[in-house]
Amino acid sequence: TSLGPVVVTPDELGALSLKMVARVNGEERSRGDLADMHHSWDAIVAHAARNTRLRPGDILGSGTVGTGCILEHGDGRWLLPGDVVELEVEGIGVLRNRVGGGASSV
Repeated sequence: TSLGPVVVTPDELGALSLKMVARVNGEERSRGDLADMHHSWDAIVAHAARNTRLRPGDILGSGTVGTGCILEHGDGRWLLPGDVVELEVEGIGVLRNRVGGGASSV
């Protein structure tokens, strides 16, 4: 799980019709829209608050934007150590991470 480069509150997102692009090693693999989220932010917050006291500063994630999951593409192009994954949401920025190697067995 990653967080950044910018954190915004739901009220700062406006109508939530923001384009998302996912790239692996610079190649576009997915394009979606936050407007297609299965649950609204209000529903996500309400669900999280059912069993937990939410406090200022708590962070909730929305999960994967539709078409953003490699599994649903079904093309077998899985991430490999060293791959650079970029997730870009218009108006927010680009989150960029490099895939690390697996833990060494001792």
